[in-house]
Amino acid sequence: MRVQPRASADEVAGERAGSIVLRVTAPPVDGKANQAVRKLVAKKAGVPQKNVMVRGQSGRDKLVRVEGVESAALRRALLD
Repeated sequence: MRVQPRASADEVAGERAGSIVLRVTAPPVDGKANQAVRKLVAKKAGVPQKNVMVRGQSGRDKLVRVEGVESAALRRALLD
């Protein structure tokens, strides 16, 4: 996933170059943007935030894993 911090809204902005693009209002400071990504992905996937793991703490490109949800189902949930 590709993350754009300090956006005007928390949203899934579609897909670019095979990566899902997420926009979050939180700044990229002290893990705030990563927490916003966790919250947004959990809401879209219908799972608790504790089930969402985000790797790539300091970069815009993130690897996201959601316990209990297969990657194809997660992709559909985020892009629908």
